[in-house]
Amino acid sequence: MNEIVFTAVFGVFLLFSGLFIRSKNAIRFIAITGMGLAFLVNGWEYFHPGNDWPGGMIHADHVSILFNAIALGCTLVYFLLSGKDFEQLGEHLAEYFALVYFILCGVGIASSFTSLLMLFLAIEIISIPQYILAGSQKSNLKSNEASLKYFLMGAFSTGFLLMGIALLYGSTGTFHIGEMNLGGSGIDPLVLTGILFLIVGLTFKVGGAPFHFWTPDVYDGAPSVVTSFMATVVKAAGFIAFLRLFSIAFSADNITAHWTLVIALIAAATLLVGNFTAVFQVSVKRMLAYSSISQAGFMILALVGLGTLAWDGILLYAAAYSLATIGAFAVLIRMEDYTYEGYRGLGKKQPLVALANTVFLLSLTGIPATAGFMAKYFVLSSALQRGGMLWLVILALCCAAVSAYYYFRLIWAMYFQEGEPAILPDRITPAFKGLLIFTALLVVAIGVYPGLVLNWLP
Repeated sequence: MNEIVFTAVFGVFLLFSGLFIRSKNAIRFIAITGMGLAFLVNGWEYFHPGNDWPGGMIHADHVSILFNAIALGCTLVYFLLSGKDFEQLGEHLAEYFALVYFILCGVGIASSFTSLLMLFLAIEIISIPQYILAGSQKSNLKSNEASLKYFLMGAFSTGFLLMGIALLYGSTGTFHIGEMNLGGSGIDPLVLTGILFLIVGLTFKVGGAPFHFWTPDVYDGAPSVVTSFMATVVKAAGFIAFLRLFSIAFSADNITAHWTLVIALIAAATLLVGNFTAVFQVSVKRMLAYSSISQAGFMILALVGLGTLAWDGILLYAAAYSLATIGAFAVLIRMEDYTYEGYRGLGKKQPLVALANTVFLLSLTGIPATAGFMAKYFVLSSALQRGGMLWLVILALCCAAVSAYYYFRLIWAMYFQEGEPAILPDRITPAFKGLLIFTALLVVAIGVYPGLVLNWLP
């Protein structure tokens, strides 16, 4: 709850500070400092949990606080690596940073809601600033297209979400997810229909197949610095909300029997579409967009498991995937050519940058000794605990092998193909290299010792 209030208030402060502060360096410093303070405020609440929103609509427990810490920590890394790149969006730098803070306010609600009304508000608070950020480059037609497409698809999916909430309320008479009492012998058809609508709406939001078709175009058309945040912290927040809702409200055996197969089929379709489409991409940015779909397929496996391992896996995945993708996008933003050819010779020209980028790609692939490997291990283990899901785990492993092709293709271009990398050398500063290596080391540290994240769980 502290995170929600702080990010909302600081976002408003940052919004108005743009009227009086003209120095872009000063605004960026304020934004980074505020993120550090938000991390500390959220950490303080970890040792003093139990704060509830009036009416009991939000409950801050250790899991939600830990996820908020992961989201805030990854956003702090994002600001440090790519904060200066916000200047490319336009003159309203303070407003862009403020929108990120408002998104984080929604992320805090998504991780701790106990009412379907607050889930709806969380989704909207997260989504609306993203529509603006996606279209922030007004002179770029692709950015305008991305914003409009994102807005239309977001509004369409919200309709499914609201219909699902309405049907559940009509059947149970409550919005509180812990008081729905769905574990009886008879199941109201309205409940099953409402759950189906919620699955469709939330799958839209996280970019899962077959409701993924907006994702590649929006991620590719939005400014790269915005895509970096949309594809990481925001996506992870959607899955936390997804898992929280289903583990509390729909975890009774008689209910899970009706929706588990639907989620498993969505996971399978997401894995297949994301991985096999990424293979044929020429643009690295578009490849990373389809890669985000394939990673969403792995995160959906946690919904199939719905146990302790599922929570471990989704929290590890939030940290591993966010750090690796933020790092990969930080390198991409500094490239003039977004194709694989633009990375040729990067290993010789910028060895530290190429090394860090290699670690990020290995983590996304799921190679041992990286955070991505441990995250995949936990979500696959959680799916195995659910009987009859061996086929899904085997499919996921095969898709992970396919993903190695397009990730290693980029590594091959950096180290084993001759050429002059299309990189902007004036933007590769010693500070940037240091932060990039630190992020890579963090990815390796979590992979070697996942207790850095999991030991904070109760």
